[in-house]
Amino acid sequence: MKKWWLVCLLGLSLGGCATADQGLVRTNLIEANYSAVDALLNGVPLSGEQPLLVATLVNVDVLTESSRLGRLFSEQIAARLTKRGYPVKELKLRENLFMKQSEGELLLSREVGEVSRAHNARAVVVGTYAASGSMLYINLKLVHPTGNIVLSAHDYALPLDNNIRDLLGVRKTSYY
Repeated sequence: MKKWWLVCLLGLSLGGCATADQGLVRTNLIEANYSAVDALLNGVPLSGEQPLLVATLVNVDVLTESSRLGRLFSEQIAARLTKRGYPVKELKLRENLFMKQSEGELLLSREVGEVSRAHNARAVVVGTYAASGSMLYINLKLVHPTGNIVLSAHDYALPLDNNIRDLLGVRKTSYY
């Protein structure tokens, strides 16, 4: 009798946990972006006092557009670089850098050299993202300002949950 009761209790507990957690599991975006920065910096010798710049991540399909997700990811990337001891120039405080109010600090490849020279930067982190039906794919590059040479690159993917959809501005409604 005791074994049967224990089995039933365990079964109900597990079933209840599975139901309660459906749709609520979210990716830790901070942890994912910090790990991506660590991977991006792995093996890249960056020394000196010159700052790094972090551009807003952009939509891979329309490189002049971003989203709350792109702006948030760039903030988290800058935070991780700072925590790792790299000087990061805050672009939002600069008057001579063009920013779209709703887009952030967008740096196209033709602008990287010019902006980097203006800020005496040793490298710039740029990135793109693309959403599929179930995943968000992110590409980060550490670019040397002279000649737009890619010093390092890192790709990663995250499950496209409702949290990420909200940040992209595309909420998928569930009807079941």
